[in-house]
Amino acid sequence: MLVLVTTIVHGADKLKYNKDIRPILSENCFACHGPDSAARKADLRLDRREDAIKFGAIVAGSAEKSPIIERIYSTEKDKVMPTPKSHKVLTAIQKEKLKQWVLEGAEYELHWSFIAAKKPALPQPKNEAWAKNPIDRFILAELEKKGLTPAPEADRRTLARRLSLDLNGIPPEPSVVEAFVADTRPDAYEKLVDQFLQSSSWGEHRGRIWLDAARYADSHGIHFDNFREMWSYRDWVINAFNKIYPSTNSQSNSWQATYFLTLLSSKKSPPDLIAAILPPTKAGLFQKNI
Repeated sequence: MLVLVTTIVHGADKLKYNKDIRPILSENCFACHGPDSAARKADLRLDRREDAIKFGAIVAGSAEKSPIIERIYSTEKDKVMPTPKSHKVLTAIQKEKLKQWVLEGAEYELHWSFIAAKKPALPQPKNEAWAKNPIDRFILAELEKKGLTPAPEADRRTLARRLSLDLNGIPPEPSVVEAFVADTRPDAYEKLVDQFLQSSSWGEHRGRIWLDAARYADSHGIHFDNFREMWSYRDWVINAFNKIYPSTNSQSNSWQATYFLTLLSSKKSPPDLIAAILPPTKAGLFQKNI
């Protein structure tokens, strides 16, 4: 099992802090050794590289000399980290990732939202004819790695319903569906995307997810359930999404922003895809508004 785990971890490219390490530390370590000074234990911060190294918890390049690695592999209840009281347990793969990360120099990264996006090379799937946009290439490449093929395209009525529910959170008007079914233009789908994006429901639907993450409410709730003036923030969020792609947009790449914003609001957006999806001017507009 140990050989298998080591092969899985070390057989990959160099680990990335935001993708491979931050989620492990955030879930298991930052509650006691993170930015919250009131909850911090032993005056140790693992969320900042300089603090972790100055404290002596991490010796970059040496797993044997790094107490953090010793602690996560310890079998003694008073030494092992995370502590038994936390009810958190690292998996064998997570431990190996942390060990490899330290051996590679324990490099940290800023949160991905503060890192300038770099346009990645597009994958070259075997069935290139299936890919209609850059995102399709990423999806198809992963499907081919797993020996899978894309499902057949749905009929137009189903596509219109799926698209409306995904973008606006409500079913489409029957007249809109029938117009799409009768539209023979090669860019009919893109035109339908643009039409849905022009609706205020787009910002309301995407903003709902954003506001849920911020725990938005029009009242205090529970014990002190009185009114509070928060509607202006709600409107700002909704308007920020709706202003990204105004109805006067002359480019026919609104579907690209749709993919990106949908992924972002569901917290599944790979930062290195941003540049591939949005043109620089639109990426800047997104950051300005959101």
